[in-house]
Amino acid sequence: MPAQFLFNLFIAFLWMLLQDEEELRITTFFGGFLVGIVIIFLMHRFFGTQFYLRRLYSIIKLIFIFISELATSSVLISKQILSPKLKIKPGIFTYKTELRGDWEITTLAMLLTLTPGSVVMEVNPAGDMFYIHAMDIEQSKADVLRSITKFEMAIMEVTR
Repeated sequence: MPAQFLFNLFIAFLWMLLQDEEELRITTFFGGFLVGIVIIFLMHRFFGTQFYLRRLYSIIKLIFIFISELATSSVLISKQILSPKLKIKPGIFTYKTELRGDWEITTLAMLLTLTPGSVVMEVNPAGDMFYIHAMDIEQSKADVLRSITKFEMAIMEVTR
């Protein structure tokens, strides 16, 4: 990935220097950078890795998934809190994850903890089982599991 980005910068500088302009302009560099993106996209299979902007797209996608899940769960939790009678049944459930590696597991745990209504209490030593506390186990367990599935898929896109 870094080799592709450095090669893209090289193409942009070369593009800027080969233009017959009296002074160096950032717009010329940006145009060369875009030309470099096209060239590297066409040649990325020769690098032996995936195209480097795919990971950036996956990171942005993960951020948008988190924002949408945050908004959805905030609305559900607000409805529960603002109801006249608090009818919740908190509980703990386990979830076996497919994620591997410290970064992936930590990211999923943090995303779940930041989402209202659920808290990751513990991760087992092997790193494949989460113990999750849900504010209302009957109503929000399905929503939390749906969120976990979305987060897992997006994290795997970023890291693999």
